[in-house]
Amino acid sequence: MAKTNVGKYERAASGAAGGLFLLLGLRKRGFFGLLMAALGGLLVYRGATGNSFLYQALDINTAGDEATSGSSVEYKSIFVEDSVNINKPAQELYAFWRNFENLPRIMSHLEQVKILDERTSHWVAKAPLGMNVEWDAELVYDKPGERIGWRSKAGADVDNAGSVHFESLPDGSTRVNVALSYRPPAGALGAAVAKLLGEEPSVQIADDLQRFKRSMEGSSASLGLSGTPATA
Repeated sequence: MAKTNVGKYERAASGAAGGLFLLLGLRKRGFFGLLMAALGGLLVYRGATGNSFLYQALDINTAGDEATSGSSVEYKSIFVEDSVNINKPAQELYAFWRNFENLPRIMSHLEQVKILDERTSHWVAKAPLGMNVEWDAELVYDKPGERIGWRSKAGADVDNAGSVHFESLPDGSTRVNVALSYRPPAGALGAAVAKLLGEEPSVQIADDLQRFKRSMEGSSASLGLSGTPATA
């Protein structure tokens, strides 16, 4: 008999999501439809039996914790950090980043960032399986030319926080360090699915920083650096 390693809250979510993916997959047909239907079937199985092959392989068990606490399992935030040296002055890099609406140009997982007021912005990001997640973020500190920090507000689809530090180097270049903290949706299931689909934040941030480097060391005009950056 398969071992129960999925808590009841995740089982309910898996069953509901699995039924939806199964229905959409059968309607869509073709290879992608078959893939969606297969994923739906796995999620339905996961919800019905309380067993996850992935959890078993990763030695994860959320059923025991849930049974003990009597409530949804809480997972620690995931922290990722990376840095890159860019052959541009810190102030120029800061000016680009300070206008959060520029970030979808360099961050592949972002669909849109819209400035709402001086300290608040609305973010839309890609999620696994072609879905989106959204949240409002607030600016928590801003030191021109040196550091920017932000965090999601209450009610976010994904609780997260981030900071970027611009360190001027003796040769005129800048070391850009980005740190992100987030709590995956649907607990460990969300983190595991994201990792399997190649959308793990640690991979994304490294790719995004390399894209930022290529863009900034290329044509400044193409990034719209002229003029005063918008506030966030």
